[in-house]
Amino acid sequence: MQIRARPYDHPDAIPLRAAAQRYMAEIYGEPDQTPLERDHFAGDRGGFVIGYLGDRPVATAGWRFSPYPVAGAARPAELKRVYVADDARRGGVARALVAHVEDEARRRGADWLVLETGAPQVAAIALYRRIGYVDIPDFGHYAGAPGVVSLGRSLTPTTALPRQPDPADRAAGVRSR
Repeated sequence: MQIRARPYDHPDAIPLRAAAQRYMAEIYGEPDQTPLERDHFAGDRGGFVIGYLGDRPVATAGWRFSPYPVAGAARPAELKRVYVADDARRGGVARALVAHVEDEARRRGADWLVLETGAPQVAAIALYRRIGYVDIPDFGHYAGAPGVVSLGRSLTPTTALPRQPDPADRAAGVRSR
C-alpha cells in the first residue's frame, strides 16, 4: 500500500468519505455530525492521507490539532475519518494509516493522538486498543453522548493522561486509580 498526503476534498477522498458516512448512518441512524472542513487538515493545523492499493484509493485518515482541550495533553492531535473500503479490510491498511498519522502528528509537535468512536464500532475499538490506545476522559463533539468511546495514545514516552475507567469495570464496580 502507498500512503499519499492529499487534501480533505481530493477527488479520491470524496467517494471514500461518502462511504464512511453511509456506514455511520447504518450503525448510528445518521451520519457523523462532527463539524469538519478542508482547512482543519491543511497547513499547520493537521494532515489528511489516502491509502492506495496499486492506483486504487481504498482508505482515508486525517488528523488535526485538537480544538478541544484534552486533560493532561500539552498539544493533542485528533484522529479523524479513518476509513477502509470493505474489500481492503483485514490486511493491515488501517494500522498502517494510523501509524503514518501518528508519525506525522509527532513530527509536527503533537504529544498525544486522541479519538472519539462509538461502542458499535467493535472492530475499530479492538484495533486501537491492540496498538496501544487507552480509554481517556471524553472530549470533543460527542463528549458525554451515550456509547461514546474516547481513546488516546501518547506520542512521547513521558506523557500520560488520566485514564477513563473501562465501561465493563464501571459496571462491575471496579475503581480506577
